[in-house]
Amino acid sequence: MPPSPVLVPAPEDVRFDAGRHARAKIGYVLLATEQTVQDDVISLRPPGVGIHFARAAIPDSITNASLAAQADLLAECAATLLPDGSLDVVCYACTSGSLVIGEERVFAELKRGAPGAWATSLISGVIRALKTLGARRIAVATPYLDEVNRCEVDYLEGAGFEVVSLCGLNLEKDSDMVRVAPDYIAEFALAQDRAEADAIFISCGALRTLDVIAEIELRAGKPAICSNQAMIWDCLRLAGIDDRFDGYGRLLAEF
Repeated sequence: MPPSPVLVPAPEDVRFDAGRHARAKIGYVLLATEQTVQDDVISLRPPGVGIHFARAAIPDSITNASLAAQADLLAECAATLLPDGSLDVVCYACTSGSLVIGEERVFAELKRGAPGAWATSLISGVIRALKTLGARRIAVATPYLDEVNRCEVDYLEGAGFEVVSLCGLNLEKDSDMVRVAPDYIAEFALAQDRAEADAIFISCGALRTLDVIAEIELRAGKPAICSNQAMIWDCLRLAGIDDRFDGYGRLLAEF
């Protein structure tokens, strides 16, 4: 039988540094069905910024009822994100969910789970982005069912915007939304534009709009905002990170 190992006393002084993510730490609460947001956020992660994810249960069905049920899950999900309290920003990464539940409830639930973090939501980032770009009248493209679209119109108008047009693809499943081809997204978004619109907003984190947002903006000749672009910008700025990114529209390049 081999001899027992000798336990050596631990050193008295351990040398620490600021860690790999010294600039900021951002947490995202995703839908369980999400397949786009995570890739987009990681693709635009600045050096020194930590990105952390949790998922809230939901069936593969995006309706007002399924989204409203997310409210009771947000605090518990947020609590799993860096429970040491070092999280700087926590975001509910669902456009339709955050407007169906409402920002105030979303913030309250996220703060219950991560009290030391700045709480935001995807629709909050969109609203801040549109206002930053000076947009008041907006044309909106979504993948949603009409019941969700009606909520979106009401919410945006309640935030002070005039929705000059809104068209949805009438998709219920998140697993379908993630498969809408980016070139089709661009065509669909541009088809919703109106001369009187100050900006185009393509709603939904599941859509791969980040891949074509610069093209949409260039072809439209006016500002274009998409969900994940606005969310990434919002979370970074709230965390004090002012890095700019070219190729993803004016918002990330200039503001």
